[in-house]
This record gives sequence, C-alpha cells and structure tokens, in this order.
Amino acid sequence: MEQQLNISLDKTTGVVCEECDNQVFREGVMLRKASRFLTGTAQDALVPIQVFSCAKCGHVNEEFLPSQLKNKSEDNVL
Repeated sequence: MEQQLNISLDKTTGVVCEECDNQVFREGVMLRKASRFLTGTAQDALVPIQVFSCAKCGHVNEEFLPSQLKNKSEDNVL
C-alpha cells in the first residue's frame, strides 16, 4: 500500500545523477544470484532489486542501492 505525502514540491530537494548531473531517472531491476545452498532449493535463485538508473548515462546512484550493496567494487551502471 503506497502512502500519499502532502508535501509541497518547493520544500523538496532535487536528485541528480552522481556521474553526469542529469535529473531524469528510469526504473530498473538489478538481479542478484543466490546459491541453492543458501536458499535450500534445488536450483540457484534470482533476487530482483528495484533501482533507479540515470536516463542519460545509466548510472545508479549509491543512495538508490540497498545498504548491503553500497560501496561495492561493481560498476553501478544499468
């Protein structure tokens, strides 16, 4: 259930891409593979993680990542 906030947009702060300063983002999904030994199933599982990536360069800002994936050496580009 999505909660509606009654906030005036002039009281908010814009978000820009950390790489190119673009202000437009698109929804994307990062996939992580979980070993069958961790999941207790017969096959490895895919774990979808919803993120926002820059519509211009594809970069995923660190603030959009789950805390466990922040500061990883992986390139945050979709």
